[in-house]
Amino acid sequence: MSDRSVRLQALKHALKERILILDGGMGTMIQSYKLEEQDYRGKRFADWPSDVKGNNDLLILTRPDVIGSIEKAYLDAGADILETNTFNATQVSQADYGMQDLAYELNVEGARLARKVADAKTLETPDKPRFVAGVLGPTSRTCSLSPDVNNPGYRNVTFDELVENYTEATKGLIEGGADLILIETIFDTLNAKAAIFAVQGVYEELGVELPIMISGTITDASGRTLSGQTTEAFWNSVAHAKPISVGLNCALGASELRPYLEELSNKAGTYVSAHPNAGLPNEFGEYDELPSETAKVIEEFAQSGFLNIVGGCCGTTPGHIEAIAKAVAGYAPRAIPEIPKACRLSGLEPFTIDRSSLFVNVGERTNITGSAKFARLIRDDNYTEALEVALQQVEAGAQVIDINMDEGMLDSKKAMVTFLNLIAGEPDISRVPIMIDSSKWEVIEAGLKCIQGKGIVNSISMKEGVEQFIQHAKLCKRYGAAVVVMAFDEAGQADTEARKKEICKRSYDILVNDVGFPPEDIIFDPNIFAVATGIEEHNNYAVDFINACAYIRDELPYALTSGGVSNVSFSFRGNNPVREAIHSVFLLYAIRNGLTMGIVNAGQLEIYDQIPAELRDAVEDVILNRTPEGTDALLAIADKTRATAASRKPRPKSGATGTSTSAWSTHWSRASPPISSKTPKSRASRSPGRSKSSKAR
Repeated sequence: MSDRSVRLQALKHALKERILILDGGMGTMIQSYKLEEQDYRGKRFADWPSDVKGNNDLLILTRPDVIGSIEKAYLDAGADILETNTFNATQVSQADYGMQDLAYELNVEGARLARKVADAKTLETPDKPRFVAGVLGPTSRTCSLSPDVNNPGYRNVTFDELVENYTEATKGLIEGGADLILIETIFDTLNAKAAIFAVQGVYEELGVELPIMISGTITDASGRTLSGQTTEAFWNSVAHAKPISVGLNCALGASELRPYLEELSNKAGTYVSAHPNAGLPNEFGEYDELPSETAKVIEEFAQSGFLNIVGGCCGTTPGHIEAIAKAVAGYAPRAIPEIPKACRLSGLEPFTIDRSSLFVNVGERTNITGSAKFARLIRDDNYTEALEVALQQVEAGAQVIDINMDEGMLDSKKAMVTFLNLIAGEPDISRVPIMIDSSKWEVIEAGLKCIQGKGIVNSISMKEGVEQFIQHAKLCKRYGAAVVVMAFDEAGQADTEARKKEICKRSYDILVNDVGFPPEDIIFDPNIFAVATGIEEHNNYAVDFINACAYIRDELPYALTSGGVSNVSFSFRGNNPVREAIHSVFLLYAIRNGLTMGIVNAGQLEIYDQIPAELRDAVEDVILNRTPEGTDALLAIADKTRATAASRKPRPKSGATGTSTSAWSTHWSRASPPISSKTPKSRASRSPGRSKSSKAR
């Protein structure tokens, strides 16, 4: 067993036994040495063409004695985990000094120096081994925000550029001897997702896997990161990294950090860390909070059961760390709570879906194939009005918005990136999760590189074979996205109940057993096809879909279901009153049988009980395939229904009053048995509470 493996076993054991101590502020201590330009330059960089004072990472090479002494002081104060002095050791950050070519060396030497100091301390206290956390800082740029207020879609760094930066840095930290990788001071979650993507890629390439620590930063009293996410939304966005710990650091002092740390400790199914500032800075940017004051607040954190790892950030010194270590020594570490499995999505705010959730409305009007208006706006590069369409969907009750840019005459990838970047600057839209919808993998992947939250990919399938299916699933997992899985395999699209069940079961087994995909993040789309087309083979399509949903609910643990609801009424395109009635009736039975979410127009859903009785009866005959004459009967009243609706005063729909789809689905049970087609037609069977196909309420 390697030395690193031994240390990792010791780390895991220690985390179960006590609250571990992280070190304190590096910059604070460097400032106390009052170093000058020549200290930063040393002999090697004596002739460097620009000033380098302030490049603290460079001191690893030019004043390792200073960095080493600071690190030793923190270990002497009681720290268990030593952070490498590599906060800005990426090309994008070192470019500020023209030193981007030093990035790899800085990470290697930074880890080596910390390793040397930690190992020396371990020799002094063999019963208390010390660990090295290789630090990946946030960089000096943001991937989900524009630095230009006049151009909200502009980015001065891309996801791919960050991945390249973090890949190089991670390899250097591993080579230098780090025990863990700490992605810290996250103010933009998309930067952190790029770091996670890079770290996991390095692990796969090198055949090693170190624990990952993740720490975000709440920037002010709003309780959000700089890029706008709440604490829970941030956790949902990075949980796919399966970090050994998640925490908060910097920006705020311990007192101000408390409510957000408490929230994280309740939500996170892993260890929780905190390394706050020594209070808030004074008017000179200095920190006045005494070690005893910081320690008193943090002791209450430990007493409340919030902590597994604790240290300090800006303004903290070895004195603070010593006081903190003594303050928490008598308290047990936080017990990791049992977090129920659920699909935990996020935009700027969290959104959770599980089997007990009400029906989830996925707004369809930002789908270029589902809205002629949206398609026109995108073709005309009128993104300002296109954003208004997205906003209208959210305001009308959409809890997720589906974005699709697939059109032959359009650069779909460019359009997807442009629109998502613009949405990121609109908090009233970006507060909800995004569903990235495309039949082209390159468009899906481009979209995943633009969203800081945890979204949904729509879709992947076995259409092109199992190998590609697995490849796409693994990438979705690394990007931290849930997936819609179409009931499609090498033989084609599932159209019967039996085929839907067969493909969904096979897909589920591959994803869960071979890929290790979280089952709660799998959303099956068993294919909604049009009914009432005049073709007899199509008459049972709605029943087949509804029964497939029931099968998935009952036989595929934690998996969810979805569908493009407008497909079922496609044979009545142009007749909106009939289409809305079809959607309402279809949803009633589908939701009762397990349908979790649907892609619908959030502002146009008819209330079931408000559908005229004659129309409702005819639609139910078609949806449930209760009679061979169902299509003819519905066609016979379709034109009359359209004319009546045109002369009637408009009634508020579910979204028109600001009420989400879930508001009118509260009475729809998910416990119904499968539907049998061609059941006897009776007045009793038409009541939503007494349907023979849906007895359970």
